[in-house]
Amino acid sequence: MQAKAVAKYIRVTPRKARQVADLIRGKEVEEALKVLNFCPKAAAKTLSKVVKSAAHNAEHNYNLKDKLFVTAAYVDQGPTLKRFRPRAMGRASSIHKKTSHITVVVGNREEV
Repeated sequence: MQAKAVAKYIRVTPRKARQVADLIRGKEVEEALKVLNFCPKAAAKTLSKVVKSAAHNAEHNYNLKDKLFVTAAYVDQGPTLKRFRPRAMGRASSIHKKTSHITVVVGNREEV
């Protein structure tokens, strides 16, 4: 069985979050949490919460406790917040604040 957890509308750009998600894909859950604990990126804290949530979902919903692996970790782009910043001579320039949907799937190695 596989369990997943999704965090939506996270205020980090998808490109930066994908760099962190690539670090933990295929690793054991405990090892992935250790890697995320020492990762200096801002998305690592959020990704760590999602990995913990997926592991707890696997334990609670499917009674999976031993040797959980991160079978999939991917980041999709969410809606973009559009803001404007005043510029010289009465003009305005647009600022795009991107959001992410982070999904982590954990499961046993035998079923993959």
